[in-house]
Amino acid sequence: MPESKCIRSRIFHTVKRLDDYSISRCGFGMICSRWLAFVLILAASPLLFQARADDWPQWRGPARTGHITSGAPMLTSLPPDPKLIWRLNVGEGFASPVLAGGKLFYFDNQGGKETLHALQAKDATRLWSTPVDDTFQDEQGPPGPRCTPIVDGDLVYAQSGKGELACLSVSDGRRIWRVNFTNDFGAAFLGEDSKVPGAAEHGYTASPVISGERLVACVGGTNGAGIVCFAKRTGQILWKSQNDLAAYAAPMITELAGATQIVCFTVEGLIGLDLLKGNLLWRIPLKTSYGRNCTTPLIVNDWVVAGSYRAGLIGVKVSAAEKGFKAEQRWVNQKAAMNFSSPVAVREHLYGLGPSKNLICADVETGNILWSKEGYFGGSDSAYAAMIVMGKTILISTDGGQLILIEADARQCKELGRAQVCSRNWCSPAYVDGRLYIRDGLRGPGNLSCLELTH
Repeated sequence: MPESKCIRSRIFHTVKRLDDYSISRCGFGMICSRWLAFVLILAASPLLFQARADDWPQWRGPARTGHITSGAPMLTSLPPDPKLIWRLNVGEGFASPVLAGGKLFYFDNQGGKETLHALQAKDATRLWSTPVDDTFQDEQGPPGPRCTPIVDGDLVYAQSGKGELACLSVSDGRRIWRVNFTNDFGAAFLGEDSKVPGAAEHGYTASPVISGERLVACVGGTNGAGIVCFAKRTGQILWKSQNDLAAYAAPMITELAGATQIVCFTVEGLIGLDLLKGNLLWRIPLKTSYGRNCTTPLIVNDWVVAGSYRAGLIGVKVSAAEKGFKAEQRWVNQKAAMNFSSPVAVREHLYGLGPSKNLICADVETGNILWSKEGYFGGSDSAYAAMIVMGKTILISTDGGQLILIEADARQCKELGRAQVCSRNWCSPAYVDGRLYIRDGLRGPGNLSCLELTH
């Protein structure tokens, strides 16, 4: 049962018991208990507004891993011509759509402003639109946002290409709080002429991460504000840590070696931080000339896997040590180097897009490639793949607008179906209740579409 339903059920039964007790004790018991019910409901309201477990409220889904939840519909086949539920024209941008509580959020360029929009997911009815910042543009694409929004209960967060982080109300788009990475934290000047590697050059793409009442963002300030933790409801700074320039990879909060850690892939490399205080727990240097560290860190057991097209794919083992934690780079594989497509994992096997526009499966603990398949990706621009794990299958969205369903099999690449659903794109789709929400438009405006994938 979803958490919100459980809470409502507990409130109802608690109030019912209070009603029975009050009525037997005093004549105004009913009134007293109703007021108490109102108080209980108000106290529980933050939880009542939380997204359902099968929503897609952030970058790469419920847990930021590319996996659907166990209760979501799993695909064993793919219709060759999925049913189109609705299609909407949208502005420029590479930010992926997200969905929570029946509302769909997308981020695009409207009149020179990076603008966050809210829709009814079922029929694309517009609810509100709020400008967040002026647009960012470089040679990689048209002017527009590149960072996926994140929804948490009654709040939604949007981060612009220029480093404006805004917290908005889910109900009406009203701004709750905001910070600017350049003005408030001294992050490097943005733009291709800045000669500073990482997000300072090609814009902020790393979607912040939320845990409990904390929001953590890769800010990129070199004055001790490389990573910053905020109180998610007020924007209060809880801690600042490190001098790392921001790269393009989204941070992850996970359990490693028995402790909750924040794993960030910055221009300087992979780092693990303590969630409560921001203390550095471990660091693996991984610096290249352009700072194009893009892949979201993949965590399997106590392994962290990440990489770039220049450094290759690396495997890091994190373990407890006598004084804190120890991180060791156990392997590197240049033949599995990944550019800006983040891989997924099924058990101890990794699935991702290799350097030759090839789909690969690799062993997490050794880095060895188990199989490679070419022919799914093409075109003159850099190849891109977004992957969604559905139990024993993996749904792949290609940069050419195709959907491909394969078995999650480390022995072979077995295709189960494919469909052409949109034009070229570099976006990751959202998947909720058997419907896929996908956005296209690689060099200009495009479409946001809702497709029915289940039969």
